[in-house]
Amino acid sequence: MPATDFHHLPDDARVWVFAASRDLTADESAVLLRRVDGFMEQWNAHGAPVVGARDFRHGRFLLVAADERATGVSGCSTDSLFHTLAEAERELDATLRNAASLVFWRGADGAVRGVPRPEFRRLAQSGEVGEETAVFDNTIATVGDVREGRWERPFRESWHARTFPLRAGAAAT
Repeated sequence: MPATDFHHLPDDARVWVFAASRDLTADESAVLLRRVDGFMEQWNAHGAPVVGARDFRHGRFLLVAADERATGVSGCSTDSLFHTLAEAERELDATLRNAASLVFWRGADGAVRGVPRPEFRRLAQSGEVGEETAVFDNTIATVGDVREGRWERPFRESWHARTFPLRAGAAAT
């Protein structure tokens, strides 16, 4: 079977991060993962099975990865993944493929939150988000990025710090 455990993939395996527009319930998460697992079992690129894996984190993030050294991933095979997720979005009434329009971070209570970019800018300017606030960089490219802490990291170390200027002296967590 081409699907493997996410933790067994090499650091250079390609990763796509999909973020749900809202927290998914346990039942919704199970529906999503059944659909993705079914896709993973038949995921092919140029007729060859893709060695891939998925992981679901924090009730919100679906990470799908492919070992491109084992099997290259083509545009068509990636499109089929996005098609599968579009079906899941309709079934769950939640967005998964439009994470770029939302910014995700951990609130002071540790809960993952996601808001549109203008709202996150307001939070940064108001001091509700600070240098130590944990943010999620859903643009990461490899499994190694996840393992090495480049996916979830302090605001000050991320692209967020360049894009969303903080209010002077903001140190919120």
